[in-house]
Amino acid sequence: MPLVYACEILGELRLLSLLKKTFSPRKAGRAPDVHNAETSGGGQENGESGVDHVFLDLERELAVFYRRARGIAAEMARQVDPGLEPGAYALLAQLEGEGRRASELAGYFSIGKATVSRQLHALEELGLVDREPDPADGRAVLVRLTEEGRRRVRRVRAVRHAEYMQKLAGWDRAEVAELARLLRRFNELRR
Repeated sequence: MPLVYACEILGELRLLSLLKKTFSPRKAGRAPDVHNAETSGGGQENGESGVDHVFLDLERELAVFYRRARGIAAEMARQVDPGLEPGAYALLAQLEGEGRRASELAGYFSIGKATVSRQLHALEELGLVDREPDPADGRAVLVRLTEEGRRRVRRVRAVRHAEYMQKLAGWDRAEVAELARLLRRFNELRR
């Protein structure tokens, strides 16, 4: 499921080249600065400043990516329900497979249990998730999508995927797969 969510926040951002070069096992040159900032050094430290421009470029691109991802998440949440918090869509997408414990979701997204609890409560009030005892541990509770929750997630995802296919029409399918692979690898650093 993380791969699906990573693809859902992709938008039109062209991080592929930068991430490929940053995580490539071979020594790579500096990715082009798409923001026309003054950088130099070809990935090397820049004299006295000690700035590694590869990582400076990475920081810039991730900042843009993060801002766009937040906007996309908010839009997707509104499509599920106008009052839904942006982060709640990620929970829905993560629940599409099997039921999960709230603590597991909090750990997966590196957010507080109170935040997850509040968002799950809102999703439950909307009839998008329900809770049931964990068959492996009767003291624990699993959160699962309801049929209505599953229907809404799939509807929003279908619209989003159509947009990605249009925006990324100029990309080779292997490039999209490589971007997803690199994003997964990057996201695993947080665990």
